[in-house]
Amino acid sequence: MNKPEQLKAILDLDRLVHEPARLAILMVLSGAEWVEFKLLEELTRLTKGNLSSHLAKLEDAGYVVIDKGYRGKIPLTKASLTVFGRKALAEHWERLKRAAPQGRKG
Repeated sequence: MNKPEQLKAILDLDRLVHEPARLAILMVLSGAEWVEFKLLEELTRLTKGNLSSHLAKLEDAGYVVIDKGYRGKIPLTKASLTVFGRKALAEHWERLKRAAPQGRKG
């Protein structure tokens, strides 16, 4: 791949996915059907407010779905990656691969 194609791959990155905190959230969610908010908070090391804000952006984009319910009488929030979110994450990695410098020849 030549430099213009590599640059285009970088410029075409989905900024919503590429942001480090949101990428971390998506990576955690990609490994499970549902992830509880508390576990997401621990694994991503984000504050409750920051995690909530990033999840809201991902939910607005259709990348995640949030489920609010109860475990007994205790509120329980969990998140799941949508099919659209899985596709966006896979495309993100493909664009990064296309943007990566190739080994030198000769």
